[in-house]
Amino acid sequence: MNIQLIRNIFISASLVTVPLTGFSNEVPLQSQNDQKTIIKPQKKPVFIEADRVTGYYKQEVEASGNAELRHGDNVLTADHMKYYQTTEDTEVTGNVSLDRPKDTLKGKDLHLNLQTEQGHMSDPRYYIKDGKGRGAGSTLLFEGKDNYRLNDANYTTCPEGNHDWYIRAKELEIDNKKEVGTARHVSIMFKDTPILYSPWIDFSYSGKRKTGMLTPLLGYNVKTGFDMALPFYLNIAPNIDATIAPRIMTMRGFMLSNELRYIGNNNMNGHLLFDILPQDINTNRTRWGILYTHTQSIGKGWQGFLNYNRVSDDLYFRQLTPNLAQISLTNLSQQAGVTYNGRLGANGSLSFTGFAQTFQTIQDPNQFARIVPPYERLPHLSLNMIKQNVGKMDFELNSSWTNFYHQPTRIDEKQLVDGKRFVFYPNISVPLRNEFGYITPKFGLHYTNYSLSAAPEEARHKGENIDRTIPIFSVDSGIAFDRQLVFGDKKFIQTLEPRLFYVYAPYRNQSYLPNFDSAVNDFSFAQMLTENRFSGSDRINDSNRAVAALTSRFIEQDTGIERLRLAVGQLVNFTDPRVVVPGIIANLPNPQVTSGKSDFIAAISGRLTPTISTDTNIQVDESHFLTEKLRTGISYQPEPGKTLNVGYRYSRDILEQMDTSIQWPIIGNLHGVARANYSLTDDKILAGLAGLEYNSCCWALRVVMQRLTTATNTTTSAFFVQLELKGLMGIGNNPLQVLQQTIPGYTSVH
Repeated sequence: MNIQLIRNIFISASLVTVPLTGFSNEVPLQSQNDQKTIIKPQKKPVFIEADRVTGYYKQEVEASGNAELRHGDNVLTADHMKYYQTTEDTEVTGNVSLDRPKDTLKGKDLHLNLQTEQGHMSDPRYYIKDGKGRGAGSTLLFEGKDNYRLNDANYTTCPEGNHDWYIRAKELEIDNKKEVGTARHVSIMFKDTPILYSPWIDFSYSGKRKTGMLTPLLGYNVKTGFDMALPFYLNIAPNIDATIAPRIMTMRGFMLSNELRYIGNNNMNGHLLFDILPQDINTNRTRWGILYTHTQSIGKGWQGFLNYNRVSDDLYFRQLTPNLAQISLTNLSQQAGVTYNGRLGANGSLSFTGFAQTFQTIQDPNQFARIVPPYERLPHLSLNMIKQNVGKMDFELNSSWTNFYHQPTRIDEKQLVDGKRFVFYPNISVPLRNEFGYITPKFGLHYTNYSLSAAPEEARHKGENIDRTIPIFSVDSGIAFDRQLVFGDKKFIQTLEPRLFYVYAPYRNQSYLPNFDSAVNDFSFAQMLTENRFSGSDRINDSNRAVAALTSRFIEQDTGIERLRLAVGQLVNFTDPRVVVPGIIANLPNPQVTSGKSDFIAAISGRLTPTISTDTNIQVDESHFLTEKLRTGISYQPEPGKTLNVGYRYSRDILEQMDTSIQWPIIGNLHGVARANYSLTDDKILAGLAGLEYNSCCWALRVVMQRLTTATNTTTSAFFVQLELKGLMGIGNNPLQVLQQTIPGYTSVH
């Protein structure tokens, strides 16, 4: 029976008037009488519309002229098509386009079974929606749902009309379920020139993790020579992955680099880096490095942690890595412990920490003075409690017990005094507050007990058990004012916050006490408003000083974002502070502090304009009209890919440094990057970097040269070259981490 139909005709593949939802498997349902009923899978309905549709009842339909077939989420359009109802086969010719949820396929003609999704297409062109990949081939073979294969194919992420790079493959398989492409007999083409061949390659076109070979890493370093690594990525589980990278260095030999990451339940996560060089051909030694961190919630407020870092020798980082953050490491920590945080009634908290900690101290072989390793803590236990609003008073207890141990690293090194230290510091404060301001008087008693391995040389008559008790009194007060301001079309709230702080602690002779962990805190605006100018618990300053400070903040009224903060402060000592820290830990001279000495400190931070930001602190000794310290930095970032940073650091009689870095477009898509850290005191560059970066729509080329001072009289240079084929791979040694670490505000422009 020949039926002449008009546009907008509906035909169901099951010849049911109302479409039924299809099931991939038989699904058991529970009936009212508790007996199972089996619902058979139903075929998805087919909708066809065209300028002209003819057919035979329950056999076939032929459509021509703007023909469109809809089957589930798939839409097929062409000049002409035939659909066979009994077999669900389709034959399509002329401007064929098959639009599916994850891709669009176009070609000359198409034969496809709608039920099995098997068939073939000639002269295919494909467009992957997730990942923006596209390509073409001679033939496309449908091999089931979400899977097809192309012969004599190519693939690229470059936009239509651009073929700067592409892969050319004898065979390319696209798996839309796994979102993975697999190519065989592959040539990677850049500017129509083959740059890499592989018999097999697979890639995730959506950026999802997958197991497989990563692209080679190539580089050059004056300490390692030409350096090549071939990493293999293991997607072990959704929460576990690993990378194994065999590495060849022409001046060092073969190294195996390993990385493992995992995240688990109960806030468990860990990260392991382990590298081993079985035999350094330059030194004939086995060299290795391990950095491992692990944290895990135990439950009910308890958490465990582990931090283990160690290398085979002092020169490991300086010779085998160009990473500035690692080269500058001095003490590698090996630490394990537990913490607890919980409530103490309605208005209180309780925290406990227990850990054991040792160190590996990395020495500079070219430096005459050796670094004294820190004391090991075997173990350290601390208990802190806060109870607020008890009769309008707040109670706080800070306490700890630590076993300090120090082992000489050389035979001729002096054995430092070991011992156990108990710290008990209860304090009580009375916060008086209203909507305008506050005043908080506070009194505490700092008690310390030492049980030493030997009596101090300066006070042998005191024996091995020594006590120290120091009362500490302070008053902190402040007022807050605010007003509304309008700059341009922006509404701001400006605050004015004057603050007055006073602290008194009497002098106690502490020169005979060991120094396990105390050092002079770096003077800053925040530090001058604290009770103790020393870190740790071995030195408690004698103090009779007052600080007057004034802070003004500019806050966006609509967003609550603090745009700018200005602060000034004045510190005055009424008596001569006499307690100092021995140079064993601090390694720096203690500035003399006298009565009447007045220090002025000012700070400004935030965005001066939408494109200019700054963070500046200055400390001035007004008694002698000398600048003690200056830390300033200004950054100009008008848009992504444009950043200019200038920094200056000065500490009187200690250091003076300039640090400048820039990322800026030169012409078109070509950017320049540079950084120089220059010591004005030593008249030399401590760290330098220069490079070029070209970013196209679908590829990027980065060339970077870095030079670092790794020891007192030693430098190292590294050369990075990377060609990034966006959406596929990066070929070479990736300098992005180096650029992000050394140039604040650096952005990889795409």
